[in-house]
Amino acid sequence: MTQTKLSLPDLYLEDETAWLEAMAERIRKGTIANLDYSNLGEYLSDMAKRDRREVESRLVVLLMHILKWVHQPDHRSGSWRSSIIEQRQELVRLASGGILRNHAEAVLHEVYAEALERAAAETGLPSSAFPTDCEFAFDELLAFDPA
Repeated sequence: MTQTKLSLPDLYLEDETAWLEAMAERIRKGTIANLDYSNLGEYLSDMAKRDRREVESRLVVLLMHILKWVHQPDHRSGSWRSSIIEQRQELVRLASGGILRNHAEAVLHEVYAEALERAAAETGLPSSAFPTDCEFAFDELLAFDPA
């Protein structure tokens, strides 16, 4: 089946990339009346949710490794250092400004609980060995240097 033989809603179901290209082409040409608005709205909403989930996931991993770094200095490893750097760099790319930064700041204390649970599981330390609440501001996390 080719893109021209399928309706836009069918193309969305069959080949999302081809559907995206068709949407982009219509927008470039200014033929917005021919857009697949129903699926386009759903797709854009899903993209926003995906971006927020990615920010949350990276925050959890960053916080978990920072907690381990701070609370188990004798067990520090290159992989912890690398993970801190990677998550920090990706968060800078994703959420250094705009709506995703606002989201990161808003969920920081919520995702801290997940990071604490994971850090306790990985270290074998009780949850009570870690601060109950996140002691870092978002900018402090982005600047954390595991040197």
